[in-house]
Amino acid sequence: MTTVPFHLVDVFADEPLAGNPLAVVPAADGLDEALLRRIARELNQSETTFLLAPTEPGAAARLRSFTPAGAEVSGAGHNSLGAWWWLAESGRLGPLGDGLALRQQLGGRVLPVAVEARGGRLAAIGLTQGEPQALVEHPDPAALAAALGLRGDDLLPGPRTVSTGAPHLMVHARDRAAVAAAGPDAARLLAQLRRAGAQGCYLYSLDPVDPSAAAHARFFNPTVGLWEDPATGSAAGPLAWHLASRGLAPSSGEVAIEQGHALGRPSRIAVRLADGKVELRGRCVTVAGGALHL
Repeated sequence: MTTVPFHLVDVFADEPLAGNPLAVVPAADGLDEALLRRIARELNQSETTFLLAPTEPGAAARLRSFTPAGAEVSGAGHNSLGAWWWLAESGRLGPLGDGLALRQQLGGRVLPVAVEARGGRLAAIGLTQGEPQALVEHPDPAALAAALGLRGDDLLPGPRTVSTGAPHLMVHARDRAAVAAAGPDAARLLAQLRRAGAQGCYLYSLDPVDPSAAAHARFFNPTVGLWEDPATGSAAGPLAWHLASRGLAPSSGEVAIEQGHALGRPSRIAVRLADGKVELRGRCVTVAGGALHL
């Protein structure tokens, strides 16, 4: 029998049972890929992140993340932010001092990680995402609106795929009511995402509940078997950069995206923009731990 420890971490949260839950499985080097996928299905979180020894120079850890459907995702989002929080909180990174500058291996990339601390106490995790890129504009907004269960005039022109490591379609809705009214058809939305070379759909408006936020959003990702996600860092980073590039958010400093209201788990995702770089920042709460007996 093999015992596999795991932990549940609420990401983008300051209290338990908020934000976006993540399963973290440490010391996963002895587990083959088929088993990683089965464990992710068993734990049934939007993503399960496995911690492994790095294979790239300069990385402190290698992360692999899977959805319950078995799809592997490699964007620097809640899947890695929660894992680094657990590593720091559990003492696996050693004394925190006034913070640590590390690097993580995600797929074939090695990206910076900032463990922020004050007086030796963990304060936040910062993840530098990949280089932002504006990609394909969706060719048929009317078909996209129909796939989302909305009218054509519920969407503003110019839905575009943007990536900082994972390509997601940024879809500007008329207002927060249109965002709330969305009821996507998974098969139709999947077809529309493929037309734009996108993995997920980030539907947003510029009238957030919290006026200090830049946008109010919902995320749908049928390409990897996720229906709706309460907080999506790999989409919030591209959206913050996209808004800044259009003059709808500051080009430097912090941009906040709110998400999760439709699921009863309101989340605030902080994105820091500076010198063309996108950094995701957040806090987490470890809420549970246990072991699988395999």
